[in-house]
Amino acid sequence: MSLSLVIGNKNYSSWSMRPWVALKAAGIPFAEVFVPLYTDAADKQRILDVTPSGKVPALVDGEITVWDSLAIIEYAAERFPDAKLWPEDQAARAHARSVSAEMHSGFMPLRNECGMNLHRPVRAKALSDDAKANIRRIQQIWADCRARYGKYGPYLFGAFSGADAMYAPVVHRFLTYDIDVAPEARAYMDTMQALPAFRQWTDEGLAETIVIPRFEDD
Repeated sequence: MSLSLVIGNKNYSSWSMRPWVALKAAGIPFAEVFVPLYTDAADKQRILDVTPSGKVPALVDGEITVWDSLAIIEYAAERFPDAKLWPEDQAARAHARSVSAEMHSGFMPLRNECGMNLHRPVRAKALSDDAKANIRRIQQIWADCRARYGKYGPYLFGAFSGADAMYAPVVHRFLTYDIDVAPEARAYMDTMQALPAFRQWTDEGLAETIVIPRFEDD
């Protein structure tokens, strides 16, 4: 049974990037279904035909539809246990899920002030104190994970996991907005940039020509 992943524009859609990178890096085959965001009613209806949430991403597996990035990663981890999308150790797995959920539900100031836009020229911008606090917390998460699990590999929990996929768009945000980060954070960003799935998403996003004006105002 084949999977289909419905996604938005790779240039802009950070939520689409997360499960796409997770599936691709884990070697889970899927068909990509691209629906341009914020275009016309027909494209909006295409998304509604898949999921009543009206949002991407959405994963279709036969009669099963899963929407929301983290839910898709959790489903894929259960559906394909050999892909090891979560750490095998119970404590590490709980930690990975915790930091992933924190990404899923938090960091709104950073998201609002530094939207993902791969085409945006690299330059800094003035950020609120709340966004700066988000940046510090993310670096704290990365440093803590690397200190605990770095002996097992270069990713947050040693081997690549769903947690890395959840933070993948943050790497782009830090790069695009020229965020000053600690050496440990920079090393982790370099690791993610070298990940083939990350590179493929980035290259394909940069190749897109669709411009969404509401995301081009900074």
